[in-house]
Amino acid sequence: MKTVFVTVGTTSFDELIENVTSSEAAQALKSRGYERLVLQVGRGSVLPDPESCPHIRLEAFRFKASIAEDMKQADLVISHAGAGSCLEALSAGKPLLVVVNDKLMDNHQLELARQLHMDSHLLYCTCSNLMETLRTMDLSVLQPFLPGQPKIFANFLDKALGVL
Repeated sequence: MKTVFVTVGTTSFDELIENVTSSEAAQALKSRGYERLVLQVGRGSVLPDPESCPHIRLEAFRFKASIAEDMKQADLVISHAGAGSCLEALSAGKPLLVVVNDKLMDNHQLELARQLHMDSHLLYCTCSNLMETLRTMDLSVLQPFLPGQPKIFANFLDKALGVL
């Protein structure tokens, strides 16, 4: 069963959860062959009911000891732009769509997402253009992020955050 895994890490990002479980998003995912949507909602106030999304099989949880198995089973990962979540999805070799929380002040997530996108490792958007991105995304353009090279990722972070 073709699966999308959505993670917000340890934060709350209700806007992402609400958008990705909307009827429009579910239809867009279904039209691409996805049948299952697994949500890790973190500390958010939104915990969707499995019956709330009739177009796609929905599962939701707040936290687990590890989301590695959810990542492994996913055909697409949709994530907030936290460095840890991005690295975990990229290291798992999964197509990654990062949704930047543009409501955050002093948002370094955008720089990280932009840099990894420029290097063709992920696609990114905000909640305001998530639906358009789900309808038009081309995952075939993504290049693998080679695992086991933490120095390269550290350099990405330094460059993205303007430390260098």
